[in-house]
Amino acid sequence: MPALILGRLVLVEARRGGLVWLAALALLAGIALSAFLAQLAITESRLLQAAVVAALLRVCAVFLLAAQVVASVRREIDDRRLELMLALPLSRAAQYLGRLAGFIALGFVLAIVFALPLLLWAPAGAVLAWGLSLAFELALVAAAALFFAMSLGQVVSALAATAGLYLLSRSIGAIQAIASGPLAEDSLAHELARRAVDGVALLLPALDRVTRTEWLLYGTPDARTYAPLLAGMLIYIVLLAAAGVFDFARRAA
Repeated sequence: MPALILGRLVLVEARRGGLVWLAALALLAGIALSAFLAQLAITESRLLQAAVVAALLRVCAVFLLAAQVVASVRREIDDRRLELMLALPLSRAAQYLGRLAGFIALGFVLAIVFALPLLLWAPAGAVLAWGLSLAFELALVAAAALFFAMSLGQVVSALAATAGLYLLSRSIGAIQAIASGPLAEDSLAHELARRAVDGVALLLPALDRVTRTEWLLYGTPDARTYAPLLAGMLIYIVLLAAAGVFDFARRAA
């Protein structure tokens, strides 16, 4: 299928573009940091290593994938390859979804590679749950980065929009907790602000509840909690893909 060929080309471009070396450097940085923390920690060094390295690898995976997606789309636009693809007898939806499938596959590969070192400090079941959640999280980042890269067309704008969506989704739970805390002011303005924060939270993916470091430290999450989290991310990926296909078809028409 042509869409699968486009997905394969995305993976080939990532391999040739140096993403492999950047991922390797991130892994080496994580391992070096773990060795440094082992010398500092007096007790619970294993838990400290797992927590810090997992957080570092998750951030590196998100940044590398978002940068790869945005740079790849920008390169296609600058080299006129996107115009050439539009001239082929292939539907706009197939072209967009083919690219998205390739980036999602790339995210799954990064999730596997970045989860494997955590086996040094955490049980296999916990690492599996963490890695699968990271794979879905990276798929969502890929969908968002592709949507913004196609819509905005500028590297900085697309990266900023992707980072803003990701960071806000990651921190919205803490923002809600602060807004509804016992020290919050009891006033109409505060109540309106709290409801506004709750409204924004409804529109964002629940990234603050996925790929949690505590899974590596204290055991795997319950299936009744874990499955809805993955399903929520999958729904958001589908929505972003649908919005991207609609915008791409409209702009390319």
